[in-house]
Amino acid sequence: MSSSNPLDLRLPTPGCYADPIKAGIDADAVFDGMTEHLFFSLGKLATTASLRDLYMALSYAVRDRLMTRYLATQEAIRAKPQKTVAYLSAEFLIGPQLNNNLLNLGIQNEAEEALKRFGVQSLSHILEVEEEPGLGNGGLGRLAACYMESLASLQIPAIGYGIRYEFGIFNQLIRDGWQVEVTDKWLKGGWPWELPQPDESCFVGFGGRTESYIDDKGNYRSRWIPSEHAIGVPHDIPILGYKVNNCDRLRLWRADATESFDFYAFNIGDYYGAVEEKVASETISKVLYPNDGTDEGRRLRLKQQHFFVSCSLQDMIRSLEKRGLPIKDFPKHWTVQLNDTHPAIAVAEMMRLLIDQHHFEWEEAWEITNRSVAYTNHTLLPEALEKWDLNLFRSLLPRHLELIYEINRRFLQQVRLRYPGNDSILRKLSIIDEDGGKAVRMAHLATIGAHHVNGVAALHSDLIKRQLLPEFAKLWPEKFTNVTNGVTPRRWVGLSNPSLASLLDQEVGSDWITNMDLLKKLEDKENDHEFLNLFGETKLLGKRKLAGYIHRQTGILVDPSSLFDVQVKRIHQYKRQHLNALQIIAQYLRIKNNVNCEIAPRTVIFGGKAAPGYFMAKLMIRFINGIAEVVNADPDMEGRLRVVFLPDYNVKLGEQVYSATDLSEQISTAGKEASGTGNMKFAMNGALTIGTLDGANIEIRERVGPENFFLFGKTESEVMNLRNNGYQPSKYIDSSNELSESLRLIELGHFSNGDTELFKPLLNSLKGNDPFFVMADFDDYLRAQDDVSLAWKDKKEWNRMSLLNTARSGFFSSDRSIKEYCQSIWKVNPLSVEIKCDVQ
Repeated sequence: MSSSNPLDLRLPTPGCYADPIKAGIDADAVFDGMTEHLFFSLGKLATTASLRDLYMALSYAVRDRLMTRYLATQEAIRAKPQKTVAYLSAEFLIGPQLNNNLLNLGIQNEAEEALKRFGVQSLSHILEVEEEPGLGNGGLGRLAACYMESLASLQIPAIGYGIRYEFGIFNQLIRDGWQVEVTDKWLKGGWPWELPQPDESCFVGFGGRTESYIDDKGNYRSRWIPSEHAIGVPHDIPILGYKVNNCDRLRLWRADATESFDFYAFNIGDYYGAVEEKVASETISKVLYPNDGTDEGRRLRLKQQHFFVSCSLQDMIRSLEKRGLPIKDFPKHWTVQLNDTHPAIAVAEMMRLLIDQHHFEWEEAWEITNRSVAYTNHTLLPEALEKWDLNLFRSLLPRHLELIYEINRRFLQQVRLRYPGNDSILRKLSIIDEDGGKAVRMAHLATIGAHHVNGVAALHSDLIKRQLLPEFAKLWPEKFTNVTNGVTPRRWVGLSNPSLASLLDQEVGSDWITNMDLLKKLEDKENDHEFLNLFGETKLLGKRKLAGYIHRQTGILVDPSSLFDVQVKRIHQYKRQHLNALQIIAQYLRIKNNVNCEIAPRTVIFGGKAAPGYFMAKLMIRFINGIAEVVNADPDMEGRLRVVFLPDYNVKLGEQVYSATDLSEQISTAGKEASGTGNMKFAMNGALTIGTLDGANIEIRERVGPENFFLFGKTESEVMNLRNNGYQPSKYIDSSNELSESLRLIELGHFSNGDTELFKPLLNSLKGNDPFFVMADFDDYLRAQDDVSLAWKDKKEWNRMSLLNTARSGFFSSDRSIKEYCQSIWKVNPLSVEIKCDVQ
């Protein structure tokens, strides 16, 4: 092909890294890319473009610059086959993508300059337009997102597999103090970051029956004949690493019907019947975590799990076939990580694919499965360790149940050899729960099928071995390990706290963002008054920004100079937002009674969603808002106490909250929180923690120093002793005047407009069995809060403690976590991606 260049220069292939049209990263190139997409992709002129149009145009221009890296990464894996991480998770709470990709490309300033040419003076105006992807709910999904970003930044080949939820979980409104759930239509205006790949769709079956047959080699086999099918259509989201060429992908599956429209049904007037199959199939990927309080809700939830797991495993096997690699080498090319029990059906589905579709013998199929699968447990709560009713499971996945029976039979035979005559241990270890209604225990299936089982904090991993799965741990001690969670500093400091990030760049150099150990150099500044003031100023900037947001969203005026005391997380009794609420009442009474005038001026901020079917959690939200109404309207509280509940807490809002927090509330009952990751984000941003010895709090306290952490509460062993020896909440209520007075005020309806019945279920729980030991920890919690007030009076000392939290938080980077997974569980190596441009 002849060149059109009059100087006959050799030109790069269009779309390659050197192509200035699609890959240039200066302000001119970004501006040109935006102009092109406004015109050709969006059909708009710059003169009439809205802020959303400009957001879409900038996003498309940035996506163009990801594509070379995205495709080059796939080519590098094809050219040099090596093990790839397949991270299976029901949630990926990835948050807004534009600013994250600008940061990782290193072109935030260039993008801002390009926007100014369109009359937009700040990038923040465009970022406010971006919808949050409704792909997750809480810490589980956010952890998965942090891990995907760290995998790419560490140049580890990886694919995240999940579901493309059309409506996510829900948007949260607060009306009359109550949570109201409204549909999260996050896709309504189009989402520029996904790449549909319909040619790589997969078929998934449900229901039906199994039958036996003899294959052409005379072997006895079973086949599954499903009664219904769905098509899984993959949508790929590029996940770019920080200033590297590696761009991994998140592959999310959308459910489609095999036949969208029945013309015969339509023609005879059955209009619903004409689209019934389409509606039923597409329901699978509509909503994250359908309410499992009904039979249909539970059925849909199991369908979702099988759907995305089957699609993902089929996709992995197909990738081997496309590259001409033998399926028996699957463990050499894929390591499959189950992020909690939601994808645990992968053990049975992998066996089905290998035995039924690819005709492996049982022993070889089991070896392939066991060498490929690893399992992360995220909870000790029994209700979160999924168990499926046997009849439901059989009706939906009959072939899988046959395989699970056989897995269980072979496993229990091993147990009998180890523990002859011990029927009790057989019942404890069996995949099938025989107590009450029979059920399939998914955590047991995952543990038996996986080569490693890990917890997510040192205490949590120890409790898995001692309390949750002790018999398994004795049987296979080598299987069990710990990888403490981590969070990505790119989003949670670099993006969310630019003023702090800039100060860190100046002080320790810009490499801290990929090597958090460099922050230890900040310890040299702990007595530098001038630097401590600069450090404190970064916090004040964040607080002023959050105060503005609070006023715009809630109408509440808060003082940025007050102590910002924050508890943002999923609303749950074990996380004990009601303990925090009770201490607010105690502080309120102290001020009203003029008992303790040394209380630090505080703004107490809550945020988080309650599961729609979790009545007590929703009542806790109403309780907090009832307290806020009274406190914020009382003139005596002016300048001393404010209470705020932030509606619809999500990643986007979290980026403002973490940078603005002085005190991080991590007050779960000891032994209940697996790890937590919010605690890590707060510490990185210089918040001090008030907390129990639970989850990763223990490791945070060890790292930042006990003197820089406000500890309170019963330990896990003390809680266990209380539970085993007949815990009586009344003993603690009767011995504490402040607690009993606070409870009495609630009973009188002081925080419910005189309604003495409204909070009675909450009071009955606390005064009755108090399942999460709120009463037992109240006095010590109030003592720790007094320590906080005392420390806040000395701003220099507070800033010093805050600085040391940031300086010693490097261990909690998700980069460290991923390195540990790679070394101890996955056995995966980095793959550096080079960008090569052909010329013509």
